[in-house]
Amino acid sequence: MPQLQIHNTASRAKEIFAPMRDDEVRLYVCGPTVYDLAHVGNARPVVVFDTFVRLLRRVYGTVVYVRNITDIEDKIIDRAHELGITIAELTADTTDAFHADMAALGALPPDHEPRATEYVDGMIAMTEALVAKGHAYEADGHVLFDTTSMADYGVFSRRSQDELIAGARVEVAPYKRNATDFVLWKPSDEQQPGWDSPWGKGRPGWHLECSVMSEAILGETFDIHGGGIDLVFPHHQNEIAQSTCAHDGAAFANYWMHNGHVTVGGEKMSKSLGNFLTVHELLDEQPGEAIRLTLLSAHYRQPLDFTIAAVAESRRILDKWYRAAGDAAAAEMPEAVMEALCDDLNTPRAIAEMHRLSDLASAGDGAAAAAMKAVGQVLGLLQATPEAWFQGQGGDDALSAEAIEDLIEQRRQARADKDFATSDRIRDDLAAQGIILEDGAGGTTWRRGG
Repeated sequence: MPQLQIHNTASRAKEIFAPMRDDEVRLYVCGPTVYDLAHVGNARPVVVFDTFVRLLRRVYGTVVYVRNITDIEDKIIDRAHELGITIAELTADTTDAFHADMAALGALPPDHEPRATEYVDGMIAMTEALVAKGHAYEADGHVLFDTTSMADYGVFSRRSQDELIAGARVEVAPYKRNATDFVLWKPSDEQQPGWDSPWGKGRPGWHLECSVMSEAILGETFDIHGGGIDLVFPHHQNEIAQSTCAHDGAAFANYWMHNGHVTVGGEKMSKSLGNFLTVHELLDEQPGEAIRLTLLSAHYRQPLDFTIAAVAESRRILDKWYRAAGDAAAAEMPEAVMEALCDDLNTPRAIAEMHRLSDLASAGDGAAAAAMKAVGQVLGLLQATPEAWFQGQGGDDALSAEAIEDLIEQRRQARADKDFATSDRIRDDLAAQGIILEDGAGGTTWRRGG
């Protein structure tokens, strides 16, 4: 078994991974703020870290995977007000949609999915500890972290003082001692959700939430913290500040992993540009595995340009792989694939090996077909039966399986009656809707797509 190496954002270098415990790996990944449908940028870390957890379980056995739900945040408050519904209604609906969309992408549920609103007592306790230790102060009903109290604040994110100040401008306020200080606790008015605290009715700052939830489940120090590259600063920098200072310098996470940005058609996603792609909308057109393969096609740390054409190509690739692998049972994971994935989760190399195995399997190599199924278990691909894959890719407007079977029966009867014009018309009509018929000795079978 090759040694697992991961690129640690903290050191900006690839390191051999050494878990704190021989028999368990503890991992925390920042989850969604549930105020809207998930877009492809939100989906990338879910798919990346789902794949990584599958690999960790193969290498180490036990993995405790935590991915949170942020269900209290100003974006949620604003969105609920805009829609004229309660925060509870909004977060329930968007959380359900997130779960359904990510399941369609083949993402397994995390072992724990803490919700911020369930851990407010712990957030108040950590804030009190930071105040008591001289790392935070109260001002105008707010409690702020004093960044000058931490000698190495900004080192993790590699930000200069000017960059730190620029990044903190979203929280400009006259009550701050320093421009880089950030909010741990903020006051709530009568219309805003709030909890009683030593500083009055209020709610936690976003950064504080993950520090408390990760500690509650994984402990003060755990193995790996993950998320998107956009979270390095300020979110992850501030998590480190809170957690290490609350625990007298104890390490927070030993390794940090971040996936790269997602663009669409070479541009940043924007509703005004018309390139804002939600997973929900994409699933109306393409199967989840095709979206997943597209998200894994670039190395996780590199930027990914996501296009509709790329998803269509991923579907064609999966068509080929499903035909090649057939109904083979999974065998041992090929060494070349394990080496690729243990080399900082190099999914492009693993995918290249799948292409090679597919060519061999298509030529009748049963061992290659079985190897493909093993690789699929870690990549989260080839999870359906070939029959379900080829017959289950229709969108909302597609013909149902029952309707197709009925037309096939009509065509069979037409052929028996030597009404070949009707038989050909049914075949052509189905072909126009992407339904391919294949006549054989055992009867007629069908599949969607090319």
